[in-house]
Amino acid sequence: MNAVVKIVGGVAVIVVGVAVAAPFLVPTQTIIDQISKQAESTTGRTLQIAGDSEVSILPSLNVTLNNVRLSNMTTGSAEDMLSMEQLSVHIPWLSLLSGEAKLERFVINNPTVTLETDKQGQPNWQLFPTQDNLPTLAQTKTTQQPSAVSLPSGFDVSLGEVAIYGGSITYIDGQTGVQHSVNELDLSIQLPSLYKALTVNGAITYQSQKFELMSVVDTPAKAIVGEAFNIEQRLTSQLLNLEFNGVVAHQGKDIQGELTLAGESVKAVTQWQNIALPAKDNAFNQFSVAGSMSFVGNTFTLNSLVAKLDELEIKGQSKIVLGPKPNINANIDLGMLDLNPYLPEPAATPAPDKPDAQTPSQPIVWDDTPIDLSVLGQVNADIVVRSTGLKAHDITLGENQFSLQLKNNVAHLGLDEFNAYNGTGKGSVKINSAVTPYKIKTNFALKNINAEPLLTDAVGFDKVLGKGSIDWNLTTQGQSQKQLVSTLAGNVAFSFKDGGVKGANIAQMARKAKEMLKGDFSSLKDGLNADYDPQQKTDFSALTGSFVFKEGVGRNNDLSLASPLIRITGSGEVDLPKTNVNYRLVTGIVDTVEGQASADKSTGFKVPLRIKGPFHKVDVSLDISSAAKDNVKDKLKDKLKDKFKGLFGG
Repeated sequence: MNAVVKIVGGVAVIVVGVAVAAPFLVPTQTIIDQISKQAESTTGRTLQIAGDSEVSILPSLNVTLNNVRLSNMTTGSAEDMLSMEQLSVHIPWLSLLSGEAKLERFVINNPTVTLETDKQGQPNWQLFPTQDNLPTLAQTKTTQQPSAVSLPSGFDVSLGEVAIYGGSITYIDGQTGVQHSVNELDLSIQLPSLYKALTVNGAITYQSQKFELMSVVDTPAKAIVGEAFNIEQRLTSQLLNLEFNGVVAHQGKDIQGELTLAGESVKAVTQWQNIALPAKDNAFNQFSVAGSMSFVGNTFTLNSLVAKLDELEIKGQSKIVLGPKPNINANIDLGMLDLNPYLPEPAATPAPDKPDAQTPSQPIVWDDTPIDLSVLGQVNADIVVRSTGLKAHDITLGENQFSLQLKNNVAHLGLDEFNAYNGTGKGSVKINSAVTPYKIKTNFALKNINAEPLLTDAVGFDKVLGKGSIDWNLTTQGQSQKQLVSTLAGNVAFSFKDGGVKGANIAQMARKAKEMLKGDFSSLKDGLNADYDPQQKTDFSALTGSFVFKEGVGRNNDLSLASPLIRITGSGEVDLPKTNVNYRLVTGIVDTVEGQASADKSTGFKVPLRIKGPFHKVDVSLDISSAAKDNVKDKLKDKLKDKFKGLFGG
């Protein structure tokens, strides 16, 4: 028994002695050369250890390598895929004696890592030899997909804890040229086995912003060979938080999962990106995006999307197919869209103290600069956007739906549903930029629209009351503003009922004028001398008319305003290319006060009004010279002229 003990003890002493003496018996450079040779044999890459190397044996086997470099793939943009100032490896003796390659601790200082794909989409992180199997028919057709990877039989890696201090990681997409880098690494990585969960914790810096990082890959071996694997990732920072839980397959070509992005301030994010964003205190603050996403091949899909910004909430889904001409499909519900917090306040226009007679109004000149619509050919799209309401300054809309179809340089913009100002509407705009000159066609029909709030909100004109319809069908073609105006063609028609024109009572004015012509001048005191009065209005039961446009000139001969006491008719033309108007209105007084139901339609006393001149200097004049020749009638002419100017904004 004692002999056995002595033999065993002797063997142990010999083993320990050999282990202790090994670093001295075998030159360190020989060990390094063997490591480099084995790395190149396994990965096909050159491992170069250019700095000093150290090997120590207690309390565990410690190997320290300086200036370590691993070469990149031959089609890569950089010479090295990986370089580091120092690599320190701690290997327990027990793992060596048992034949297992377990690393207790793996410390990397100041690494520079380049992860990239080449122009064919091949990733440089594919380190192991590809399978020698003959390609299948499907593989032959899809030559751009990375080849399948296999791990050597029985191959495994146990790194224990990997610590990374300093350095940077850069990703380069060789097909798009997109590049991203993170630096100031402070990471702790746990890899007990290629077949157990890989965890990463720590911090990184991206564009001077620090992000706390947590990532879990359930089976690293699956990631290496291109099989599907689960991943959980979380980034937190002062600016935004991001979470992703999903599945990745085919070397990152297939990504699916749940994505959440949230932050406290959009303004802070844009400031971080050096993007100017002037905004009010209650705008562009809290934001979040959540939804199910997938990125398969070249198709990015978002389902069950919920995006929030301040008080706004947007829901929908979208799909983007990337390629030389991206294809976008989206269906978006904007909810109640209050844009007022995000719109600048309208600039106040101070009224001049006195009109400057020395500064005449400038004529309108249409711009002849070529318009470039080539952007319509860079993408195909099919987008539907709806909202339960919209507020923008003083404009308020009800439930609406818009659509956009864009294909082969032709855009179709549809107003599929329009509810506002107590009315409804539909319409469309078609822009064909596939031919030159560009061709544009518009078609809109608005029904039962309340005129006063619509015109007030849109152009600040509040003098027309009533409800009615507006229909237009207009076409044009050209490649500049001037050409588009000069080729405008089609028709516009309007019809309003039970309304009025605010500012003056034309019927009363015309009757007093008639009395003056008979010798009664009392009207001068309480009628014609009165200023513009918003409380006064000319009622009408119907206001109708239409314009027919040809080569930019709109002609009208059917304007009709009917009221119980007066009849107004009009005809003339509006020349858009020459910015000139020539229009004639005729007011006729009904001889009876019984209203429109009366059988008497006589309008023996008529007052003609001429509206004529360029847009910047329209002249409004009354021609009653045929009715009178004396000074009284001239005075009447001036008074009526001033009234009509006030009524029509002159």
